[in-house]
Amino acid sequence: MMHSLLVEGFGVQNWTYVLVGITFTLYIGIAIWARAGSTNEFYVAGGGVSPLANGMATAADWMSAASFISMAGIISFDGYDGAVYLMGWTGGYVLLALLLAPYLRKFGKFTVPDFIGDRYYSNTARLVGVICALIVSFTYVAGQMRGVGLVFSRFLEVDINTGVVIGMVIVLFYAVLGGMKGITYTQVAQYCVLIFAFMVPAIFISIQMTGNPIPQLGFGSQLADGSGTYLLDKLDGLSTDLGFNQYTEGSKSTIDVFAITLALMVGTAGLPHVIVRFFTVKKVKDARKSAGLALLLIVILYTAAPAVAVFARTNMIETVSNQPYANMPEWFKKWETTGLIVFNDKNNDGIINYVANETNNELVVDKDIMVLANPEIAQLPDWVIALVAAGALAAALSTAAGLLLVISASVSHDLIKKMINPNISEKGELIAARLAAVVAVCVAGYFGINPPGFVAATVALAFGLAAASFFPAIILGIFYKKMNKEGAIAGMVVGILSMLFYMTKFKFGWFGGGTKANWWFGISPEGFGTVAMIINFIVSLVIMKFTPEPPQNVQDIVEHIRIPSGAGKATH
Repeated sequence: MMHSLLVEGFGVQNWTYVLVGITFTLYIGIAIWARAGSTNEFYVAGGGVSPLANGMATAADWMSAASFISMAGIISFDGYDGAVYLMGWTGGYVLLALLLAPYLRKFGKFTVPDFIGDRYYSNTARLVGVICALIVSFTYVAGQMRGVGLVFSRFLEVDINTGVVIGMVIVLFYAVLGGMKGITYTQVAQYCVLIFAFMVPAIFISIQMTGNPIPQLGFGSQLADGSGTYLLDKLDGLSTDLGFNQYTEGSKSTIDVFAITLALMVGTAGLPHVIVRFFTVKKVKDARKSAGLALLLIVILYTAAPAVAVFARTNMIETVSNQPYANMPEWFKKWETTGLIVFNDKNNDGIINYVANETNNELVVDKDIMVLANPEIAQLPDWVIALVAAGALAAALSTAAGLLLVISASVSHDLIKKMINPNISEKGELIAARLAAVVAVCVAGYFGINPPGFVAATVALAFGLAAASFFPAIILGIFYKKMNKEGAIAGMVVGILSMLFYMTKFKFGWFGGGTKANWWFGISPEGFGTVAMIINFIVSLVIMKFTPEPPQNVQDIVEHIRIPSGAGKATH
């Protein structure tokens, strides 16, 4: 009895300090144990990681703050429309694993700009690749840093900016010290933390609401109250009563759903921080194996996210809608202090009027809090609430570390060693990589403190940028031996510029701004990566027709990397 009272009275904040402290100590300990002593260890962990460890690390690298915090948050508000993120990111990973990873592994280049520079036999192509990699990575890492700031501000009750700075210091320590070797084994630990943290509350709430311990089945089940009502039917009713769309029906146009899904899919295939993971194993066969294992490990969270979204949305509507503000539980008041829930009592009646009509609506809820607040809304034990905080930090920090490594490798390996100073010593290159990582963390921190939109929207734009710039150059580079440097460079430049133009016009109001009514072809900025990618393909192929063929030796390399007979060893 005494023990249970102690556990109960320990409090969310203390539990968070304990669990976050333990996990951070583990990450730093691993970084010290696995610190990189050479550029090979810094960039690709010495190329000796087992398929299982690489699969877990890839899954952690892949499942960022956007997957952990934002995806279920978007689905909980947008319902059917939010499923585009689920489809796009899952399909994209399959595309990457089957279509690109083995060929890039066989080509033997461990950064995307390095592949582009060598395949297109040009330092100009390499420079364009470096610039694109930096734009994509910084856009992506901005979302991760905002996720870190969110968790710190609510659970450790520090200012959101202070939270970002603490996250920067932690990630800097193990990314700079350990390089890819340290990051790989840290990400194995982070996968275990994030998947446990995501699934435990999901299982608890599924049992609580439907009696089914498997969340993936629970959200399609009948409620445990004996009413015979299905959970999704109940949520549809709650949503329409408040004036929202039916939860299980979409409002996005078909073309926008298609564009966003495709942009997320092909953007995945051009993401530098995921591609580099396939170089940390010994053989091409291991690259395929780790890709398959990573997919199975990712599916656990991705199939549970819609269930978590439904649980969180149902519980939140029932807790706050038409309830007296004075009766709001402690979690509501705590989230209010972060500015992520705002109650504006327009008619001064003390009742929360939460409706779809913006004129009458009195409650604004940030999508990013749904997963984090979910265990509190469901009144789960304090240690479960703290566990979710530790899991969200693991998801954000693992991806941030992978991105920082891409940024530092792009600067030290692709820019300095391959272009500026080819005679730099290995020690000098390692120092340059670490300094680049320090600068990258500072820039990422700035974006985390001044973020462009909620986490998943920022991350979706990074996918659009990757789709617009890298995907056509990589695909044509592998599967079309006649593709030349002039076409590839022109395509990448036009592709990324068109995406940047559209994104800044409709997201940030530049170039005269624009509203949803002015979207080209009815496609949102998150989906415009698909259009920019098509422009890239067209420009690449047209320019190629009027410029010289690639040298014969380059065409021979392209022929060689597509031959499966050498699949035992990667060529270097």
